[in-house]
Amino acid sequence: MDNATYNSLILQLEGIKVTKTSRYPVFVALLLVYIFIFVANLGIMVLIWMDRSLHQPMYLLFCNLSVNDVMGNSLLVPRVLADVLVPPSERFIHYYECLMQAFTAHMSGTNAHTVLMIMAFDRYVAICEPLRYAAIMTDRMVIKLTVSAWGVAFALVVVLLSLTSRLNRCRTLVANAFCDNASLFKLSCESSLVNNVYGLTFTVLLFSSSIGSVVLTYAKVTEACLRGKSASLNGRALKTCGTHLCLYLLMLLSGMVSIALHRFPQHDEYRKISAILFNVVPGSLNPVIYGLQSHEIHRCLSNVFRRRRAHLAF
Repeated sequence: MDNATYNSLILQLEGIKVTKTSRYPVFVALLLVYIFIFVANLGIMVLIWMDRSLHQPMYLLFCNLSVNDVMGNSLLVPRVLADVLVPPSERFIHYYECLMQAFTAHMSGTNAHTVLMIMAFDRYVAICEPLRYAAIMTDRMVIKLTVSAWGVAFALVVVLLSLTSRLNRCRTLVANAFCDNASLFKLSCESSLVNNVYGLTFTVLLFSSSIGSVVLTYAKVTEACLRGKSASLNGRALKTCGTHLCLYLLMLLSGMVSIALHRFPQHDEYRKISAILFNVVPGSLNPVIYGLQSHEIHRCLSNVFRRRRAHLAF
């Protein structure tokens, strides 16, 4: 075995295959999507922070999703953009930067599930226990839910990548658009049985907990709406929950497609594209879906633009 490639700290990213004619259109399209993700999510966070009427558990918990989308895309998309303009033979990355990319990718994906789980809990309390909502969803509870969502995701991902980093590497080509756990442990010539077992356990635990909590929550919410006698209250509840469910299904389906395509090497390009879409699609649609359906956010945005127009008029 060549000592130069054994545990080499310099890796090569395969990246996505783009032709010379499509290189710049792909770059511009992805750049515009990234700018929109950054501006839209940051705008939502600033709006919620500045407007006291939005200092409610539902919107404070939603801020976690915006932070997660900005963090995940800001640490992944710029590197993908840079690689689009570089020939495949020159797409080099340091091993520790690769590990950081993998951590960011898995942290962002895992945290999306845990945040949507605590948002589902908030909607359950609001609809099924409306008289106790203020007593249950206190500032302290919001902080606890936020810390638990990020803490659980952090712990699971740290163990996942710790198991991968212990393996010796005998290859240097990362067969993906960016580094992730599966691409990293495929660089090793050692047995990855432990990694596969933990990775499968990680995925099953996360998806079963996520799907189970959402199904249980919405079963309880539906039951409460069917028992309720207020058509307007039920309409508002279903509208809010419908938005949350739309975000969840979008994230779940895009994640499942990316995971499933790892099992089909003949569809590598589709897998790499789906991995990018898993980050950029939910990140760009989350603020749009929430912003359009939320009366409070829509009202606050209208007030901001109205004040801006009045200021410019003077």
